[in-house]
Amino acid sequence: MKELKSVNLFDFEKTIAKKLFERKEYPWELLPLISDYIMELGATLDFEKFQKIGDNIWVAKSAKVAPSASLNGPLIIDEDAEIRHCAFIRGNAIVGKGSVVGNSTELKNCILFDCVQAPHYNYVGDSIYGYKSHTGAGVIASNLKADKSLVTVNFRGEKVPTGVKKFGAMIGDFGDIGCNTVMNPGTVIGRGSNVYPLSFVRGYVEANSIYKKQGEVVEKC
Repeated sequence: MKELKSVNLFDFEKTIAKKLFERKEYPWELLPLISDYIMELGATLDFEKFQKIGDNIWVAKSAKVAPSASLNGPLIIDEDAEIRHCAFIRGNAIVGKGSVVGNSTELKNCILFDCVQAPHYNYVGDSIYGYKSHTGAGVIASNLKADKSLVTVNFRGEKVPTGVKKFGAMIGDFGDIGCNTVMNPGTVIGRGSNVYPLSFVRGYVEANSIYKKQGEVVEKC
């Protein structure tokens, strides 16, 4: 199961939350810790680069935030990030350097690494998106099972328990998710993998692969 460990999905140097990732082996173990970590980290930020604009909301002075965006804490928006028109950040979120949170995109209890693109009508709930990952228009990280039971990760035929009720998607560095894809609870996308538009994804997608549809995943050439 080493493929599911954070160190094999993400480059910790590409997030302001590096020290958080060093505390646990698996990314879903971090989901309950995000809120407290933001408040811990926020108090240490350089106020020549960041400003506190509300209750536990820290925004880099170089970031661009549309007046129509809704920001709720705890929240950190790192340098040169862009929060576009009508984005809805519900709280417990870290938006990495140079990342884009687009029109009508909703974030909740999540970490976006540096240079993440979630530009159009995305839902990102209880998820972690790695460095330079990209989600097309309408991509949903569904974070709660219909029966409200604890989420498991389907890893090569084995169900890996996570111990959490809400867990959307972990997208490894450079992952690219096509438009209108639904990533079901417990989805883990390996580093450098692509998912076709209109996909229905569940479980682990191998690193450096192309997910065409359920049961049809090919290795990149």
